[in-house]
Order: sequence, then structure tokens, then C-alpha cells
Amino acid sequence: MNKYYIGIDLHSNNLHLAMKDQDGNRQLHKKLPCDLDQVLAVLKPHRKTIKTVAVESTYNWYWLVDGLRENDYPAVLANPAQINQYQGLKQTKDVDDAYWLAEMARLDILPTGYIYDPQLRSVRDLLRRRTQLVHQRTGLIVSFKSLHARTLGATPRLAEVKSLEPEKAAASFDREGDQLTAQVQVTMIGHLDEQIAIIERAVLRQTKPTALYQRLQSIPGIGKILGMTIALETGEIERFPSAGDFASYCRTVDSKRWSNEKVKGRNNGKCGNKYLAWAFVEAAHSSRRYDEKCAAFYEKKKQQRNTAVATKALGCKLAKAAWWIMKEGTTYDARRMFGQ
Repeated sequence: MNKYYIGIDLHSNNLHLAMKDQDGNRQLHKKLPCDLDQVLAVLKPHRKTIKTVAVESTYNWYWLVDGLRENDYPAVLANPAQINQYQGLKQTKDVDDAYWLAEMARLDILPTGYIYDPQLRSVRDLLRRRTQLVHQRTGLIVSFKSLHARTLGATPRLAEVKSLEPEKAAASFDREGDQLTAQVQVTMIGHLDEQIAIIERAVLRQTKPTALYQRLQSIPGIGKILGMTIALETGEIERFPSAGDFASYCRTVDSKRWSNEKVKGRNNGKCGNKYLAWAFVEAAHSSRRYDEKCAAFYEKKKQQRNTAVATKALGCKLAKAAWWIMKEGTTYDARRMFGQ
């Protein structure tokens, strides 16, 4: 029985579906709207002979890959960052991209991405929205403190800013423009505090406490939210063969390219998970304030280089510790991390 391989080049409002047989011959091409029912209708006549459905990993792939899998199609997620583009061709179109995905699937050379469990993915994405709100709140706090410093000559402490009422914040300034700016900023900080708290309660309600989260919280600087963020962003720890691979995915390792003991350039420093990168930087900032050994390691690196490198180095240590904890089911051991 002939086997067929499907490639889907996905866009925001349409997709190109192409099919090849096991000998590499082009069999079918359809341009369809982003509608699951229409995609399933095209695939249905070949349902029993389809070997792979390769979907390009774009920002909007959830509905398609999840829908295909729910209907028992062997869908995989093609990783465009690792796909070799055409060399020497004068012109390519979406149909060519779709057929190329099918061809790589046929040759078993298709680079694939990780497909997260849809149920947990929604909680993970909720935590990502929380991170965005935290960044917005931080920006507003920094802006308010800057306004206070340049206008009144003093910088309020963080606790003072968080406890301020909008009217009281405005009363500190003489000019109407500064008063309105302060009032709006403090009001927005309060609203963001409320929304962040709502998200945190929802995450804690939807995610049952597990031994994994509790073990991650044994790492200095990691509490409930950071522990859940790390666990949910990581997914299956088996994806990472070593602690170094996981640290690289967390963007805590250098991306320089060396040759003959000299720096020859930089590789892709953004390769990896930006949310894990943020989580371990946050953990590094917290751990160096409250953990003696983390603080000593940070100060040593700071003296050797600078604060940014020291923070990233400590974050790398914490990321490797998290890998061992998730891989071995153990708890944090400072001696294993820093030695005697």
C-alpha cells in the first residue's frame, strides 16, 4: 500500500497543503482557509495511508496540530529554525514550501519541535501572560521613581511606591502634568497588582501541587510561581540529555564562537526559551540576597567580570541544579552545586 506524506505551510489566514507519495511524486496541492473542517475533508480520502502530516511551526499552530491529533492523524511540528532553505533557486512559493515539508518528512530528515500537552499548555501560557504584566508593572514603577527623583530630588523605596494611593501620589507634585502622570502610573500599578494576583490564584487552582514543584522550590530563589514556570516551560525533562543542554535552552550560557582561543563571532543568543531565561535571572537575583553560597559565588564572578555576567553565571548554576532535580527526582544540594 502506498504511503503519503503531507506538508502544510501555515499562514495567518490561509494554508497550503501538499502531498507526496512514498516515491517522492507530487500528488496533491490545495490552498485552504484556516479551517480545520476543510483540512480534514481534504485528508479524509487518504486517511489510512497518511504516514506523516508536517505542520510548519508558526505562531498560530495550536488549532491545527491539536485538531489533527484529536482526529488521529500523525501530526508533527516542523521546526523552521533548523530547516535548510533552498539553495540556488531563483523563486520559491508557498506551494514549494509545503512540498518541501512533505519531502523532508518522506526522507525522515524533518527537524521537529516539541508539542506540549494542550491542557498544561494553557496554564503555561497563562503564566506567560503574568510575566508580561509583571514587566509592565516594573516599567511603571521605574518610571514613577524616575519622575519622583528628577522632580523632587529623592527616590522612593519600592515598598513606598506599592503602598501609595493615586491621590496621595499626585499630591506630592506641584505641576498639573506631573500630578496626572503620577496618578495614572500609581493607578495602573494597582490594577496590574490585582490582575497578577488573579492569574496566580488561577494557576495555583488549576495546577495541583506535585512533588516536582516542591523539589524545585528547594532551590534558593525559587518559590511557587517560579517553580511552576520552570516546570511548565520545561515540559518533559527527557528532551534535554544533559544539564548543559538544559542550561543552553534557558539561555544561561554564552553564545560566542571561539577559534584558536580567540572570539571569532557570536552565534544565536536568542536560541532557547526566553521565559526560562527570565525565570532563572529572577531566581539568581533572589538567591544572591538570601543564600550565603549563592551570594559568595555571585560576588566572586562580579569581581572577575561584572554584575551582568555574575547574574547569568549564577542563573546557569541554578538551571543545572534544576535539571538534576527534575531528572533524578532529588532535592537541592548546595555541596553538589558549589562543592565543599
